Amino acid sequence: MPSAIINSRDVDFLLHEWLGVEALCARDRFSDHSRETFDAVIDLARRLAETEFLPHYRTADRIEPRLDDDGAHVLPEVAEAVKAFARAGFMGAAFPAELDGMQLPHVVYTAAMAHFMAANVATAAYPMLTTGNAGLLAAFGTPAQIDAFAKPEIAGRYLGTMCLSEPQAGSSLSDITTRAVPDGEDVLGPRYRLSGNKMWISGGDQDISENIVHLVLAKVEGADGKLVPGTKGVSLFIVPKFLLDADGGPAERNDVVVAGLNHKMGYRGTTNCLLNFGEGTRHRPMGKAGAVGYLVGSVGQGLPIMFHMMNEARISVGLGAAMLGYRGYLLSLAYARERLQGRHAAARGTGPMVPIIEHADVKRMLLAQKSYVEGALALILYAARLVDEQHTGESEAQRRAAAELLGLLTPIAKSWPSEWGLAANDIAIQIHGGYGYTRDFDVEQLYRDNRLNPIHEGTTGVQAMDLLGRKILKDRGVALGQLAARIAKTVGRAQCHPELAVEAKALAAAWTEIGAVAGRLGTMGDDPHLLDNATPFLSAFGHGVLAWLWLEQALVAQTATAADADAAAFYQGKIAACRFFFAFELPKTGPWLRIVDSRTDIAASLPAAAF
Repeated sequence: MPSAIINSRDVDFLLHEWLGVEALCARDRFSDHSRETFDAVIDLARRLAETEFLPHYRTADRIEPRLDDDGAHVLPEVAEAVKAFARAGFMGAAFPAELDGMQLPHVVYTAAMAHFMAANVATAAYPMLTTGNAGLLAAFGTPAQIDAFAKPEIAGRYLGTMCLSEPQAGSSLSDITTRAVPDGEDVLGPRYRLSGNKMWISGGDQDISENIVHLVLAKVEGADGKLVPGTKGVSLFIVPKFLLDADGGPAERNDVVVAGLNHKMGYRGTTNCLLNFGEGTRHRPMGKAGAVGYLVGSVGQGLPIMFHMMNEARISVGLGAAMLGYRGYLLSLAYARERLQGRHAAARGTGPMVPIIEHADVKRMLLAQKSYVEGALALILYAARLVDEQHTGESEAQRRAAAELLGLLTPIAKSWPSEWGLAANDIAIQIHGGYGYTRDFDVEQLYRDNRLNPIHEGTTGVQAMDLLGRKILKDRGVALGQLAARIAKTVGRAQCHPELAVEAKALAAAWTEIGAVAGRLGTMGDDPHLLDNATPFLSAFGHGVLAWLWLEQALVAQTATAADADAAAFYQGKIAACRFFFAFELPKTGPWLRIVDSRTDIAASLPAAAF
C-alpha cells in the first residue's frame, strides 16, 4: 500500500540511484552498516511516522498546548510520539557510537526524518531541536557538559531548545540584552547568572521530558559593568530547566519561567514560548535570583558556536517545508485521481465525467507541485550528503570542498523549500477547490503549518543577504566556482543525451548569467546598496540550483533500466518534472537577474512616508 506521507520509491531513487549512499559503507565511520540497515531504518521511520505521528496531526492543531502554574502542557499523543521516536533510537541515529548513537550517515538520517516531518511537523520539531542541541554540545561542550546534557538528550530523556531572539531584537542578534554575570565555577564549567527575556522559543517548555536543555545567547558584562556592544560580548550558555544533583539527575528548579505561549497560525502542536530568565519571583536556585547557566566555549564566541546549530536548523526547516509541500502534493494527486468533474474537451459536454487529473490545467498544477517538492527533497538530501563528505571525505581537500559547498547551499536549502514548498501547498488547495479551503481536508492545515517556514531560522531576506554578502562576495567566489564546476560536469554529461540537450544548453546559459551578475556585483566594493536586491538574486540562484539537481535526476532516469511498467512510469515522471521545471521555472531567473543587475533603487530610495 502506498505511503500516505511520502513516495517510498522516490526516497529509494534519491538515496541509492542518484546519491549512491551505499558507497559510504566503505568508510570507517559507516563500515558497520549496509544497504539492508539503511533500508530497515527508512522502513522503521515510515511505519513509526504513520502510526505515532500522523494520527494526531489534526488533533494537536485543534487542541493547542496550555499553560498553567506548573508550566506548559502538550497533548498526550505528542508526548507519546516523541518518546516512541526516542525508544526507536532516532534521537541518536546520526551520533557516533561513543555517544550511544547509531552512527548512521547524515543523509540516511535526513531521509528518515523526512517521514516524521511529513507526518506531523509540529511533533517532529521537538526531536529536531533536541538533536541539533546535542550536536552542538558534542562539538563544543566539555566532557562533563556532554555527559550531563548531550547524552540524556541523545537517549531522549531530555529535550533541547535554542534561545536566540528577544522581543526587541528579532533577527538582529547584536541587539540582544539578556545579561550574564559570572557566578563561580563547578564541575560543569564557568557558571553565570542570566537575566533577560527570550521570544519565539519552540519547545521552550513542555511536560514531555525529564528536563529541558536551553542553549541561550547572552551578553557578558565588560570591565565597566556594562554590556559589550555589538556581537563581541555575545556568549553561549547551557541553562537547564532543572539543575542537576550529585548523581546527575534533575533536581532544583532553575530561574526560568514561561511568561506566555504564542498562538500561532500553524505548528500549533509545538509549544512556542516567551521565557523570562532571572526574575527570581518563583525560583531562586542556590538561594539567589538569576538563571544558572554554564558557559559553552569561550566568552564572545556565542554566535560562531551557535551557528553550528543554526545552520543545521536551517536545513531542517528546509526539510520540513519540503515535506509539508510533499504531503500536500500526494493528497492533491490522490484527490485528482478520484474527483470526477467535467469531461474531455473533445466530448463537447456529453459522455461520462472524468477524474480532474484528465484536465490539462490540473496536470499543469500537479507537475508544478511535483517539480517543487521532489526537487526540494533532492536539494535537502544533497546537502545532507555534503555533511557526510565534510566529516568523512577521503582527503582533507575533499572535506574542505564539501564544507565550502555546503556553506554556499545552506541559504538555498533553507529558503527555496520554504518558498516553493509553500507554493506547492497553495496549489494543493487550488486542486481541491472549495474543499481545500475547509478544515475537513489536511491541505488547509498543511498550508498554515508551512507558512511559518519562510520566517523560521532567518527570513528569506536574511538568507538572501547571507548568500550574496557572506557566501559569494566575501568568499570571493571560491565556493561559487566549485559549484559552477559541478554544474559544468552535469551539463557535459547531459549533452551526450539528445533527449536532454535542450535542458543542458539552458542550464549552462542560466549559470553563465548568474556568474556574470555575481561578478559585476563583486566590483561594487563597499557600496552600502550592494545588498538592496539580494532577494531577487537568491530567487534566481535557488532556481538555478534546482534546475541543476533536476537535470541530475533526469540523467539517472534517462539511463535507468525499467524492470516493469510501474518503474517505467516512475522514470517518465522524473524526466517530465525536469522538463517542466526547465520550461516553466528556469526562465524566471532572467527577469530576477535583470532586476539585480540594474541596481534599481526603486524600493530602497523610497522614503517611509511615501508608503
